[in-house]
Amino acid sequence: MQTRNRIFDDFARVANGAVSTIVGIKDEIEAIVRSQLEKILGEMDVVPRDEFEAVKAMAAKARSEQEWLEKRIAALEKNPLEKKLAAKPAKPAARKPRAKAAPKAAPKKA
Repeated sequence: MQTRNRIFDDFARVANGAVSTIVGIKDEIEAIVRSQLEKILGEMDVVPRDEFEAVKAMAAKARSEQEWLEKRIAALEKNPLEKKLAAKPAKPAARKPRAKAAPKAAPKKA
């Protein structure tokens, strides 16, 4: 009976060792695959997610501003009074007369 328990104990130790070895191999493979993927993505010049999200937000803001400006232009084009005012050239401001300079003194003869 003792020999059977000893055999099972030895078998359990071997199985535990094999499982821990397999887990170690799995972790190593994951690390190698991860480093290779990072290397490949680095060579492909792929944009990081946070930079992509920032540019996406900027594009959305620009799009909304463009839509607002299009609506404003359409509203301004509909209003005939503002259209007439926009068509008239602006009158130049009245110029102030310049102050006359004091006459220059004649050079002294020696």
